[in-house]
Amino acid sequence: MPVKVSVIVPVYNPGPYIEDCVASLLRQSLPPDAYEVIFVDDGSTDGTPARLDALAAEHPHVRVIHQENSGWSGKPRNVGIAASRGEYVMFVDNDDYLGDEALERMYDYGVAHGADVVVGKMAGKGRPVPVELFRVNRPRATVENAPLIDSLTPHKMFRRAFLDRIGLRFPEGRRRLEDHVFVTEAYLRADNVSVLSDYVCYYHVRRDDASNAGFQRFDPAGYFKNLREALDVVERYTEPGPLRDRLLRRWLRNEIVERMRGRRLLALPVDYRRELFDEMHTVVVERFGPGVAAGLQPAQRIVAALIAEGRFDDVVALARWEAALRPAARPERVEWRGGTLHVGFAAELTVDGAPLRAPAEPGTVSFDTPPHDVAEAADLLGADAAARLAQARVDLLVRERSSAAQFFQPADFTREKVPAGDGRVRLVLRAAATVDPAAAAGGVPLWGGLWDVFVRVRLGSWTQECRLGPAPRQDRPAPYAGVVGGHVVLPYWTARQGTLALDVDRAGKSLGLGRVRPQDVTVAGERLRVPLPLHVPGDTKALLRLTGPAAPLEVSGTLSADGTGAVLQAALPPAGLTGAPRHPELGLAPDTAEPRFLPLPFLLHRSGSRVRVSRPPRPGVLRRLAGRARRVLGGIRRRAAAAAGSRHGRRA
Repeated sequence: MPVKVSVIVPVYNPGPYIEDCVASLLRQSLPPDAYEVIFVDDGSTDGTPARLDALAAEHPHVRVIHQENSGWSGKPRNVGIAASRGEYVMFVDNDDYLGDEALERMYDYGVAHGADVVVGKMAGKGRPVPVELFRVNRPRATVENAPLIDSLTPHKMFRRAFLDRIGLRFPEGRRRLEDHVFVTEAYLRADNVSVLSDYVCYYHVRRDDASNAGFQRFDPAGYFKNLREALDVVERYTEPGPLRDRLLRRWLRNEIVERMRGRRLLALPVDYRRELFDEMHTVVVERFGPGVAAGLQPAQRIVAALIAEGRFDDVVALARWEAALRPAARPERVEWRGGTLHVGFAAELTVDGAPLRAPAEPGTVSFDTPPHDVAEAADLLGADAAARLAQARVDLLVRERSSAAQFFQPADFTREKVPAGDGRVRLVLRAAATVDPAAAAGGVPLWGGLWDVFVRVRLGSWTQECRLGPAPRQDRPAPYAGVVGGHVVLPYWTARQGTLALDVDRAGKSLGLGRVRPQDVTVAGERLRVPLPLHVPGDTKALLRLTGPAAPLEVSGTLSADGTGAVLQAALPPAGLTGAPRHPELGLAPDTAEPRFLPLPFLLHRSGSRVRVSRPPRPGVLRRLAGRARRVLGGIRRRAAAAAGSRHGRRA
């Protein structure tokens, strides 16, 4: 079979962090003869070379190339391209990993749309990744109609013939931003770029030791020299004008302005802040015309202007003010309706924990000249947020805790100005979002795990995220778990922060089944009826297992909506309840490969022609009975031992 995809992995001393990468590459849904994995070991000095050689000996579709250390990832990737045989090449870093179906989905999507570049949805585990780019699938994306320029890491799929046709390779040597140069040119010269957003293809991982190359402190002079090379690519393949300015804006915003804002700047050593600032000042004055900064958000425009004017102290002062600005999202409603979770909340920005206050009538706000001080900057930015309230938006996302895979959920919202006194207002976004567990993960069901609920607020100059909550303990909505689409979904509030999360297929005692009272359970003839604290959208299959001294019995049951909860109904086996009492256990997802059974707090046993429901012995009672049995058995053993000793003495 022709090789569809060549996965190229540059490797240098990854230690155990390569194991998740290896495992994900071996788990791919593509047949092994349809893809190859090329590890290019860039002079590793740990046990990695031997580990990779053993891997290649075991798996025919895995190859290893060893070379002397080149200093960065550019040369290993180029060596991998030269050795590849696939129609597409996919670049993966040795401490990241792929979704199990990533290669198959990205390849099929690329072929279907004739793409030279395929960008797969990313999830950041401790690392930032683009969000807006992956809001929807984009089969025909360009730098003009999509925020492609926000994603410049190399972790994408490229048609190998396209790379050969235009002669595109990574810059080599000990340097930074080689991926920016490569990916930018690919975007600008590709016949088509396709963005796949309904499946998480790539997991971008921050290592526990924070030793990823991108997290290392860099030499400012060298870094911004390499940044200029990326700007050169944009200028080479675009004409002067709005598009070029918009593309160049990405580097002014991400690599310069955002490094000089808020907590990110304040986390840097003081001397290093100044060193960075001085290099940035040179680049801003030298390379970015007025049209580039003009398209930034106002807070970014202010920082860019302060950098251009060399006002370092004012940049630091503004960073301190912005570091205190955070979003807050207050839950107002969480309830099930027909198998869909409806979430109502209000969101706004706060400064030092107090709501951001803005002029009720801001008038015209101008940023043509930078403010004189931080107080003036704060007033301007608040007024701008109020003036542009009509463009504000809020989104609800669910993010799986272990993988960081996240998905937007449908939400309607309104924008409000709430009087705050002295002619000022709070800017509040009220939203009604829906989470359909059967389709919330990009059109497919949420998978088993813990999902945190996030709110994304875009207001004025800021786009920020926070968890939904905290909710005051006395006012927290407390919906039952829902049995939806073959999964058990429990909305709950985290113990420490009081924020909303979803437990999918993991909860046991917290489902509340232990609150069922035996006196509410009825058996009419052989028909069992149990009221349960669950939500079901309609008749839903369940499985009842009856355990006891004899072999377990399993019977099919049905969950039906009953007021605010559900009722379980099942036909009991006529001959299955004789002898010792049976303990019922409930399987809420019977069609899974290994159904999970949860105990119900009552016993069933037949008495004459009737089936009776009784309360199981309390644990304290069981412990006392067990203790009494141990004492009785101990007494029997002691008497037996004494009798045996007496007989032995008589024989002697």
